[in-house]
Amino acid sequence: MKLPRRTFLHLAAGVAALPAVSRIARAQAYPARPVRLIVGYAPGGVSDIYARLMGQWLSERLGKQFLVENRPGTAGNLAAEVVVKSPPDGYTLLALGSNNAINFTLYDHLTFDLIRDIAPVAGLERNPLVMEVNPSVPARTVAELISYAKANPGKLNMGSGGIGSTPHVAGELFKMMAGVNMVHVPYRGTGAMFADFLGGQVQVAFDNVPSSIGDIRAGQLRALAVTTTTRLDVLPDIPTVGESVPGYEAIGWTGIGAPRNTPPDVVDKLNKEINAAFADLKFRARLADLGGVALTGSPSEFGTFIADETDKWAKVIKFAGIKPE
Repeated sequence: MKLPRRTFLHLAAGVAALPAVSRIARAQAYPARPVRLIVGYAPGGVSDIYARLMGQWLSERLGKQFLVENRPGTAGNLAAEVVVKSPPDGYTLLALGSNNAINFTLYDHLTFDLIRDIAPVAGLERNPLVMEVNPSVPARTVAELISYAKANPGKLNMGSGGIGSTPHVAGELFKMMAGVNMVHVPYRGTGAMFADFLGGQVQVAFDNVPSSIGDIRAGQLRALAVTTTTRLDVLPDIPTVGESVPGYEAIGWTGIGAPRNTPPDVVDKLNKEINAAFADLKFRARLADLGGVALTGSPSEFGTFIADETDKWAKVIKFAGIKPE
């Protein structure tokens, strides 16, 4: 049974009643051995890249290895299950992402409950998407695309790297808010989708900025808008979707979670060290190079963020009738 949002926020903010001396001693001792950071996707993906970046930082800061372990399967659900079943001692962590917030509603029969079973530790980054079209589409603005889509319902194909992916639900959110009918065409990965996108078989897509910016600059794709609430430094002349569709925002994100009942002092120590990275100029520069924006805050603030994202995508999934593959 999935817990209500209020219950989750209460759990995320809770602190175990332990003697102060034992909490301090344990926090100072942690970590005493290598820590596993479980990633739900294959090496080279967005989650993997950010997990390895933070794993290196934590290894250097805390003097023990934070080892990334890839457990791909069922859109990250396999990795989450591994962490949920691990001892709550801080030595097995989960690379959380927007996929987990989506999966909470998308999958009806998970063996775990993200809200109940994963303790939020810290956010890592938010990454924007870009709404783009094949140059064959006679639209140079979001407003023009909406008009064209309404005049030609079901004629535009909207591609994504898979059902329930962040680009997919970002597109469904746009369809819902703009009141347009575009046909979703899912692929098994963005590579296959891009081959058809560049070839014109797919006309519209929402994609991560880093993987699209080269084709945009080369004129092979036309960027209409970015999905954040503010314009991006890397695409300064491209407006936001929200400038045409008020209230629209869709982002990918990553963060760190732990099994529920992980000692609060361990969670707090990890949170402190992760947030310290965002004060480091070299780390921030590397994050910017990857297209990410720091997602800072306390464990409870990260918990609130996860709850908000879960609620948001639940509405979209139910409205669009999205079912997992």
